[in-house]
Amino acid sequence: MHCSFCGLESRQVKKLISGPGVYICDQCVTKCVTILDDPSGPDTPPLRDRAEYSDDALLKELPRIAATTANVETDLRARVDELRERGVAWSGIAAALGVTRQSAWERFTRE
Repeated sequence: MHCSFCGLESRQVKKLISGPGVYICDQCVTKCVTILDDPSGPDTPPLRDRAEYSDDALLKELPRIAATTANVETDLRARVDELRERGVAWSGIAAALGVTRQSAWERFTRE
């Protein structure tokens, strides 16, 4: 598991807090608290357009994004598995995901 914000692995931080498919480490929580507690601090800066990033900056972000994607996929699969164990039909799972029954079945059925 990796922090969804900074990309550090769970073994590199003191604590990793989990949410639905995302994780945040103690270091990022500390940064968030500092930002929230500073009344004179600026509002959230606008996100930069990807076109403004250098190739190296974009390449540097790839591992963090990939780790976050893997975390979300693992959590999603675990929830689908739990729903199937409870007897929830593929049609219900598909409707919740906004896909066809066939697409849900193909994506989440383990062979």
